[in-house]
Amino acid sequence: MSITLAIIILTCIISISALNKEKLIDDLIFYPPAITHQKQYYRFLTCGLIHADFLHLGFNMYGLYIFGTAVEGMFTQIFYEKGKLLYLLMYITALFFSLLPTYTKHKDDSNYRSLGASGAVSAVIFAFIFLDPLRKMGIIFLPQQFMIPGFIFGLLYIILSSYFDKRGQGNINHSAHIWGGIYGIVFLVLTGYLFSDYGVLQEFINKIQSWFSSF
Repeated sequence: MSITLAIIILTCIISISALNKEKLIDDLIFYPPAITHQKQYYRFLTCGLIHADFLHLGFNMYGLYIFGTAVEGMFTQIFYEKGKLLYLLMYITALFFSLLPTYTKHKDDSNYRSLGASGAVSAVIFAFIFLDPLRKMGIIFLPQQFMIPGFIFGLLYIILSSYFDKRGQGNINHSAHIWGGIYGIVFLVLTGYLFSDYGVLQEFINKIQSWFSSF
């Protein structure tokens, strides 16, 4: 079984079990004051195992399945026997690092709560973009003519997420999306430098240069 599929199955089991079970959600949700005053650091990770509803769960797991399957294969090609372990490590640590800015902002805010695997999924998506920046991407349900190279899609995604994060509207943690995506790239570049002869950063630059030189 792939790491991606194992994560999806585990997340679905726990998320579905937690729906309409307020006690279980309260025990697992990202609640900054509980971390600040009760040292419940596990909440950085457990919040990624629960979701607000079936739509929230389905959207995250669909994105993880599509991009995670590809990224897991890419990691195996780049890191060989270490690939699956590093992929899993990226996903788990992304849950933590994507929420650090949120924690800093809301560490004593008793009204703030957050849940979902969006930060880790963003890390996976941006790792995919970095490894295959010219692959066309777009928004679900829009025609193919609206698809653009992944590196442009990722840049626009960061810009729009930053805009919505500053406006502070809605119940989406845009900050986790942004920092999760950035973390995915940083993790990939660092592990590529430490554990592989494949020049992750240089290959990305070469592909971008080839795209611009095509005009």
